[in-house]
Amino acid sequence: MNRLVIGLLTLGLLTGTETAWAQSRKKSGSGSSGAGYQTGLGLRGGGWSSGLTFKHFLSGKNNVAFEGLVTREYAARGARVTLLLEKHKPVSDFKGLQFYYGAGAHVGSYRRYYYYYDGRYGRGKNKRYYTVYRVDEDPYLAAGADLILGLEYKMEDLPFVVGVDYKPFFEVFDGYTGFYNDAALSLRFTF
Repeated sequence: MNRLVIGLLTLGLLTGTETAWAQSRKKSGSGSSGAGYQTGLGLRGGGWSSGLTFKHFLSGKNNVAFEGLVTREYAARGARVTLLLEKHKPVSDFKGLQFYYGAGAHVGSYRRYYYYYDGRYGRGKNKRYYTVYRVDEDPYLAAGADLILGLEYKMEDLPFVVGVDYKPFFEVFDGYTGFYNDAALSLRFTF
């Protein structure tokens, strides 16, 4: 991860940053996005998962963006691919600040699945308790639906966007269903 961040920063510095930034601003001014950029690629670090984020604004003046996430799950030893469609609205008093909301879906595969049994047997003084823990190493397919709500800020003189979001999701995993909350911080290089 650290090498990717250093690589993105180096790429920005080595590619003639002033020319690239001017072209990016020119593109976004005459193009389809009021967000100040057309495409962004970067990192997303969250409480449930972290990984890569790619956002691209669709043509037209409606400020709709497609976002793709490829994330690694911390506890589950797996990965997830998420596709989201987001509507962006500028915050009027603060140049470069965008509020956005949207929905999408994901699919993933997880390897580690913890569960336990808690049992009791016997009566009175002979009552006994036991707990059995199990770790299942088989891969399982997971799929679900996602919502997203966030804020992002396009830095005026730099080709970066900083964002924070809240992404609750519903998931079906090996016959079980669950509702999870995820919040994250993102940093994207724009072009």
